[in-house]
Amino acid sequence: MSSMRQTPLTCSGHTRPVVHLSFSDVTADGYFMISASKDGKPMLRQGDTGDWVGTFEGHKGAVWAATLNRDATKAATGAADFTAKVWNSATGEEIRSFAHKHIVKCVDFTSDSNHLLTGSNEKLLRVYDLNKPDSEPEMLSGHTSNLRCCLWLEDGRRVVSSSDDKTLRFWDITSKSEVRKHDLFAPVNDIELSRDGTTLIVAYGHRVAFFKADTFEFLEEFQIASEVNSASLHCDKEVFVCGGEDFKMYKCDAKTGQEIESFKGHFGPVHCVRFSPDGELYASGSEDGTLRLWQTTVGKTYGLWKCVVPDDTLINGELPAVKAES
Repeated sequence: MSSMRQTPLTCSGHTRPVVHLSFSDVTADGYFMISASKDGKPMLRQGDTGDWVGTFEGHKGAVWAATLNRDATKAATGAADFTAKVWNSATGEEIRSFAHKHIVKCVDFTSDSNHLLTGSNEKLLRVYDLNKPDSEPEMLSGHTSNLRCCLWLEDGRRVVSSSDDKTLRFWDITSKSEVRKHDLFAPVNDIELSRDGTTLIVAYGHRVAFFKADTFEFLEEFQIASEVNSASLHCDKEVFVCGGEDFKMYKCDAKTGQEIESFKGHFGPVHCVRFSPDGELYASGSEDGTLRLWQTTVGKTYGLWKCVVPDDTLINGELPAVKAES
């Protein structure tokens, strides 16, 4: 089956570039995906099929970041209208809007959904207590340029962030202090925390790097053929996928960095990529305004992919492509 051709599912709906996406955990209703776009209308979809569930209406500018809490009951978004918003995912209603003084570029929930982290072009990180939404947020300062990424670590007491200042910084929320900084040669475009909470995956320049989440130690990094905008590690930590400026999706061995395969499906740079929580697919968002879903194991029946192998398996010497239902 490994020689079968990759047939991605295309998710339309956005009218401008898709710049960020994220998945929930697996819930009783499956798992869900949210996407952020410059069209200002973040969208919620069924994760395994890409089917549209709803659109969050309320931002008045490009939405740069969108995330779901673990059980997909809440969503958070950050936008060019200088706000971060928290939403009820089931109804689409806005729960809270937090005003900033500049564009909000990144948002993230703690694992218990009690706190929201934001990063903005004010060069600041903010921590909001969602149980006390009227209280002033905690502030973390130290970056010298616009924020790009921010992420809670598993314990809910530490944070990692990146900025146009070409640094990766680690913070302790209790003491409100920076505990470690890595200086890099290019700004970090994307940070992901592995599903088991032990590893940070960092995309910058033409490289995908790995850091220990508990000690912030650098582990290793691999060179990629293209400038990398986003990378994601499979839940079994055997492979990672990444995408960037050459429109391609790359799948690589996580231990050696060796390219396993690459696919071209988008018609513009790839801005974001994430594995689903079960590892069966990965999603990508692009400058072309689409989301695409790709099978981790090509040829497997899953979601809308149905593999029907005819009696004569070889057709003109080739294996048939797996079909994606429309």
